[in-house]
Order: sequence, then structure tokens, then C-alpha cells
Amino acid sequence: MAVLEDGTEKRSGENGDDMPIFNAENLQSNMKSIYYSRTFLSIIGGVVAGIWGFTGLMGFVFYFLIMATASLGFAAKAKFSIHKYFDCWNRILVDGFLGGLMSFVLFWTFAYDIVHIF
Repeated sequence: MAVLEDGTEKRSGENGDDMPIFNAENLQSNMKSIYYSRTFLSIIGGVVAGIWGFTGLMGFVFYFLIMATASLGFAAKAKFSIHKYFDCWNRILVDGFLGGLMSFVLFWTFAYDIVHIF
């Protein structure tokens, strides 16, 4: 609490210029949760895309739809107050977006081969 020149009291946090403070362990835990969720969704999405018989560009479009839906789901889980749990929107929308692509392609081709070729 600070006392201003006119004698009124001002509490910290009332000024919009204050930088938010994050607990590094909580931020890291939140990022791990998003990373593991995206990896899991990539694997499940790859299996589904393979079973449904997606080929070529359609499979990649399916992957990006899954990742976009996951980003929306993460934001909804945080009640759209992202700055309460992460330091920027980028953490939810973009981080790990392409990280699960290799897992997706691996399980997509594996499931496609099992169902449609063998």
C-alpha cells in the first residue's frame, strides 16, 4: 500500500501498469498438460484418420481441425482468461501445434495400412 501526495492510499495492483506475476512451477505444469494433451490428441486423431481412410491433404486438414478444436477447448477450460494461467495467448494457440504432427502421421499411416491395405 502506498500513500499518494494528496494523502489517499493506493493499493498495489490498482494501477494497470503492474506486470502479472507467475509461479514458474505452475506455468510449467500448465504447459506440460497442454503438451501431453496435444500429443494424445495427435495419436488418437491419427488412428481415427487412418480408420476413416483419409489420404493426402484431407488427413492434414483433419489434423489442423483437431488442433484448432483443442486450442479452443484449452481456452474454454481456462474460462477464456488465459493470462491467469499462461503468460500469453501464444502458449495455448500455437505451442505444440506442430509438435504432434509426427505422431499423427505415424499413427495415421499405421492405422490406414492395417485397415485398408492388409
